[in-house]
Amino acid sequence: MSQKTNDFTKWYIDTIQKADLMDYTPVRGCIAFKPDGYELWEHIQAEMDKRFKETGHRNAYFPMLIPESFFQKEKDHIEGFSPELPWVTEAAGEQLEERLALRPTSETMIGHLYSNWIKSYRDLPVLINQWANVFRWEKKTLPFIRTSEFLWQEGHTAHVDEEEARKETMQMLAIYKEVVEGLLAIPVYDGEKTPSERFAGAVDTFSIEAMMQDGKAVQAGTSHYLGTKFAEAFDIKYLNKENKHTYVHTTSWGTSTRLIGSVIMVHGDEQGLVLPPKIAPTQVVLIPVGPWKKNPTIIEKLDEIFAALKAKGIRVRLDDSDQSPGYKFNEWELKGVPVRIELGPRDLENNQGLMKARDEGEKVSVPLESIVESIEKELETMQTRLFEKAKAFREENSHTHIDSMEQLNQHLAESEQNGTIPGWILAGWCGDDTCEESVKEETKFTTRNIPFNPPTTKHSCIHCGKDAKHTVWFARAY
Repeated sequence: MSQKTNDFTKWYIDTIQKADLMDYTPVRGCIAFKPDGYELWEHIQAEMDKRFKETGHRNAYFPMLIPESFFQKEKDHIEGFSPELPWVTEAAGEQLEERLALRPTSETMIGHLYSNWIKSYRDLPVLINQWANVFRWEKKTLPFIRTSEFLWQEGHTAHVDEEEARKETMQMLAIYKEVVEGLLAIPVYDGEKTPSERFAGAVDTFSIEAMMQDGKAVQAGTSHYLGTKFAEAFDIKYLNKENKHTYVHTTSWGTSTRLIGSVIMVHGDEQGLVLPPKIAPTQVVLIPVGPWKKNPTIIEKLDEIFAALKAKGIRVRLDDSDQSPGYKFNEWELKGVPVRIELGPRDLENNQGLMKARDEGEKVSVPLESIVESIEKELETMQTRLFEKAKAFREENSHTHIDSMEQLNQHLAESEQNGTIPGWILAGWCGDDTCEESVKEETKFTTRNIPFNPPTTKHSCIHCGKDAKHTVWFARAY
């Protein structure tokens, strides 16, 4: 049995370390992003930010320290986050009059400020996003996926009414789906969270959910309609066109660096990291082979290819180090670089180069006169191929035939016996919290979301057998 199948977590950590994406620090659950790891985030950031701005949002920045009294104003919110909050109690050698939390999210601070900024219907909508770090003191940590400090973006918007706010909530969820599927090549299910899985203080929470290669789910992005809950707590009112003071309707939405962990877990193989071309820090590596130092024409040709790729905006590296070709091949494979080009004396004579895609077994010969076009095409093809492969894996491990706890337990027993992953279960749910909680207690399967477009509709609750109000994805999750 392979390491990836046998111990997925160990494979994941080994893959990250061999790819040189991060390092551990002396603070539990806090990691340092190395340049390749941070660049993955930069590409996600650029793609998201572009779409945010296209839809009228602007970036701002808010303080990391939040007074304790702010949390007390929205009781559901403080109850949802209090177990994870780190507090600052002392500064400059003196006890603070009021404890300050390191932000787990910024609704309370932003709510306080919006109450000062919003006075009239002319001030609305307020469409603001923040790129920041947040803190949640996790008991169990895993680099990128679950850390005590992580990077993210959080959007916070205020609107004249529910209709406009709900439209915003769904628009941002659609943007998340577009970026995660298009940039990261990760297929997701979009849908609504059950009440127990809602964001603390939200009226409704919507999510995109992704399946990892161990069958577990990662919540890849969330968008929340907050109603007037935070507006009432922080007194965010505006004077409407009828000259009456009215509460605004607010939303918040976020994605984080756990998307980096998702890319690794969805696309990696036995050799380690496999990166979709659109997000890869280095998309193409050029490697001279054979006695290339005695033949300067090889480097000249590679320099020419390098310049042509660079001119097309392709992120390319030329590895002319003294290491052996085999060592270089291995190093760049570990880094997940999508395309490798090899060029030696014999290739030059035959007017061709060898091209190897990271996710394909065979090298192919490519004529030098069309090598740039071949590389461009391969990057495009590989992006699609990785998405389709991940989608096929998800379909294969999404089970729609399980309708009772007896069937679910039998499925789990068979998975354990056969060494296969249990995957996700599409099941009916009556809407009762106790049924949802019982499934979780018995199987560690939680509700992921109520999908907008389920593959099929379920008619009876998986736990109690009564009529199902919802068709829900259940899975074990990170």
